[in-house]
Amino acid sequence: MDVLSRSPLRNYINGQWQPAQTTDELPVYNPATATVLNRVPLSPRQDVETAVRAAATAFQDWRRVPAPQRIQPLFQLRQLLTDNLDELCRLITLECGKTLAEARGEWQRALENVEVACGIPMLMQGNNLEDVARGIDEMTFRQPLGVCAIITPFNFPGMIPFWFLPYAIACGNTVIIKPSEKVPLTMQQVTRLIAATDLPPGVVNLVNGAKTVVETLLEHPTVKSISFVGSSPVAQHIYTQAAAHGKRVQCQGGAKNPLIVLPDADPKLTTRIAADSAFGCAGQRCLAASVAVTVGQAQSWFPEAIAQAASERVVGNGLDPEVQMGPVISAQSRARIEGLIQKGLDEGGRASVDGRNPRIPGGERGHFLRPTVLTGLPSDGELARTEIFGPVLGLTHVETIEDAIALVNRSPWGNMACLFTRSGAAARQFRSEAEAGNIGINIGVAAPMAYFPFSGWKASFFGDLHGQGRHAVEFFTQTKVVVERWFDAWTRQF
Repeated sequence: MDVLSRSPLRNYINGQWQPAQTTDELPVYNPATATVLNRVPLSPRQDVETAVRAAATAFQDWRRVPAPQRIQPLFQLRQLLTDNLDELCRLITLECGKTLAEARGEWQRALENVEVACGIPMLMQGNNLEDVARGIDEMTFRQPLGVCAIITPFNFPGMIPFWFLPYAIACGNTVIIKPSEKVPLTMQQVTRLIAATDLPPGVVNLVNGAKTVVETLLEHPTVKSISFVGSSPVAQHIYTQAAAHGKRVQCQGGAKNPLIVLPDADPKLTTRIAADSAFGCAGQRCLAASVAVTVGQAQSWFPEAIAQAASERVVGNGLDPEVQMGPVISAQSRARIEGLIQKGLDEGGRASVDGRNPRIPGGERGHFLRPTVLTGLPSDGELARTEIFGPVLGLTHVETIEDAIALVNRSPWGNMACLFTRSGAAARQFRSEAEAGNIGINIGVAAPMAYFPFSGWKASFFGDLHGQGRHAVEFFTQTKVVVERWFDAWTRQF
């Protein structure tokens, strides 16, 4: 793979691969082995300025390309992504740590977003009304914004950029992508595939880096929108700063996602789905279950069943097809998660399964944890309020579904809440009253399909329009209202 052999990585600006104007670099690690895969430059402000100028120049022509023609490179990109799927999955596993199966699922979601964006000739249509007054017609058009910035996290280096990228360019915008400096290889390779399409130079640009790149994008007057996914404190900062500079902003933040288990839930399926939610991708996803709430008699079977599922989960290098859970992203992340587990124990919790200090054959240097299940955590403790972002599931108990809904609604987070039950009435009550943007009924990861918005409420989202689907089309366009009258033989009399 060229992205592994060429060091350091390069930026892609105006259709050309360019070295960053800096000697500051960071290593890119394989979290399963702690070996260095490559080095990523920390691009300075001048590289961002160059990319913005290129994107702004390209926008003047790209916005005028008819919508049916703008989507043709997306069809090409979809085919290139499909043809290179195995390599792209392997890259995600190497730099992010998740299993090959998880990487393949991630790319499936990315491809679905490309497919939806190919519907822009219909999705971007406006509307009109004849004779709003005698002889006067009124209509709305959707027009692109201009230069759009996309800032993405480490946990889904392939999927999350595609919540935004295909919609932005299909709507006639140009983009600058800033991938996470922890996992820059995947988008480096994707950009090589983008370069092989018929997209004109400057429509898609990639700038590697960290805080300097982000702050420059937030402040630059030519950048019209910011799309971000990451932790809630950073999301709130980016939202505040970008909005202060007059930009359109969508910022997906963190979460503390609850799973509610009613007494009538199917024990076997509920346990399997809950374990996949809590421990899949090593718990490093914004829709991972963080707390399971047993209701009534569900307490008699769920805690023991989920503890057994956690202890049996196969942990190791994601390249091994038998492995069910890979490492966390870094040594620092592992230390933080281990510290939070200890915090929960210090607050009075108990570890029915303790995943710290695991022995992983061949993974002695990797950033591994095993699944952890904590019980007896105080509802007002720090751990009950903190996003762990690791393979840790806390258990708590209430007596009624009303108590469970109240627990969900007290949380400052609102990304996802799921209910497990066989009762249609309970499901309807929950989906109506639970205050979260993504609701699952007998679903452990309520990830919306590409033609629905990736919703989020409260401290889990800052903005108005989410990624994916029609929300993305609305975000990356602005409406223009035209009111017109024509003077001719029919309309000269008033």
